[in-house]
Amino acid sequence: MRFIKRPNDFLFRLLMIVASLSLAGLSLMVFYSVVMRYVFSDAPDYVEPIALLLVIVIAMFGAALKVRESGHIGLDSLVKSLPPKGRVVVEAFQHLCLIAFAVAMLFGCLQMAETTMEDKIPILGLPEALRYCIPLIAGVCIILFSLEHLLNLFAPKHK
Repeated sequence: MRFIKRPNDFLFRLLMIVASLSLAGLSLMVFYSVVMRYVFSDAPDYVEPIALLLVIVIAMFGAALKVRESGHIGLDSLVKSLPPKGRVVVEAFQHLCLIAFAVAMLFGCLQMAETTMEDKIPILGLPEALRYCIPLIAGVCIILFSLEHLLNLFAPKHK
């Protein structure tokens, strides 16, 4: 188990730092934009595309972080009413579904990134594909975190 837990611990901390910095950056950008618009009547045009990228980072990395913490949406009342073996089956199915979702997201985002590589984000001049690279990273993390949960489910329990 250690072979996947340690790298996932590092990945979790890295995602947490990036998502937290993105949230702080988004807050500052929006505050700056509001002050510039309403106090100085000079709204900067670059704030919106940067804010959109930060929102994508926060949402996608936040989703991956919640998979690691098992904090995603679930039907706890149903699962808790099942016998222990039933819970294991349901949890395994849940993580297999998360992996399937992440794989589909990877393929979709990879295809979109390839088709938009030549396009530029207006104002910033960065490749439009950047918007699809963020979910690619989150998808890989979701797969790794779900695999860790699956391995943990079926690992021998030491007493």
